[in-house]
Amino acid sequence: MTAVVNVPPSLDDRTFEQLLEQVAPVPAGEKLIVDARHTRWASPYGLTALLTLAQSRAEKPGLIAPEASETASYWARAGFFEHADPLFEITGHVPKTRGGESDVLLEITPVTRSDDVHEVVGRIQQKAHAILVKELNLDVKATMGFAMTLSEACQNIVEHAGRGGWVAVQTYTWKKRLGRRVVVIAVCDAGVGFRESLESAHGRRLDERWGDGRALEEAVLRGVSRFADPGRGQGLAGVRRYIGRWQGKLSIRSGTARIAIVPDWDEDLPLEEKLPFLPGAQIQITIPERQEGKER
Repeated sequence: MTAVVNVPPSLDDRTFEQLLEQVAPVPAGEKLIVDARHTRWASPYGLTALLTLAQSRAEKPGLIAPEASETASYWARAGFFEHADPLFEITGHVPKTRGGESDVLLEITPVTRSDDVHEVVGRIQQKAHAILVKELNLDVKATMGFAMTLSEACQNIVEHAGRGGWVAVQTYTWKKRLGRRVVVIAVCDAGVGFRESLESAHGRRLDERWGDGRALEEAVLRGVSRFADPGRGQGLAGVRRYIGRWQGKLSIRSGTARIAIVPDWDEDLPLEEKLPFLPGAQIQITIPERQEGKER
């Protein structure tokens, strides 16, 4: 049997759930074809989560590339097809090159080891300074915190995933929700996820309320880590402080739950449970342009 699932016309952290709802009834070993022909736009989260979805399947899925040439060209410039090639059986027109300028700050980049994290941060620091200060009107101090935030999000893959993942960073004008420029970090993997990671802590006691949602609350809101060393688990706390200072948003999906630190400009739910299962952790960090008169 072969199941065909349709990628929404606009693929981001919210509409990706529509795709997962289609995938959920399909057994992991059954052939899956992901039809992106009518997709016109995808966020960094959408592209990295697509790779994560393929990584989670027991049998290599098919992928029909977007028909719109501008969309396919952007996916190529973002590095999607390069990393999708070993994970999907791709049909349709795939541009041969990434060439040309775009608003991609960091194309999709694999993260497996700590060395990968250092390379990612080093590659983006100069670009990030120009974007954060000149385009988003943030203070120069925002650049250092941005590098730390990017590093901590990527380090989550190294320490907890148990397998590699991907990171991508882009800036664009978020007309639909915010009406101003944003920079978006997406970090996705199909590893063990937050619940299983915390369960591996020696001597941890579990109760009837334990699940993916509770695990996210423990890790994100309370700084709980599977490591016993003092100070461990504070990386996400640092990320929360940074996005709080710059009125940003943090959302993390893991297993069947999703938690969000929601700023005033967004109406997202702080916690969602009983979502379609996807292994690992999928993180999105959004930093908006500072509006005139809103000094921090």
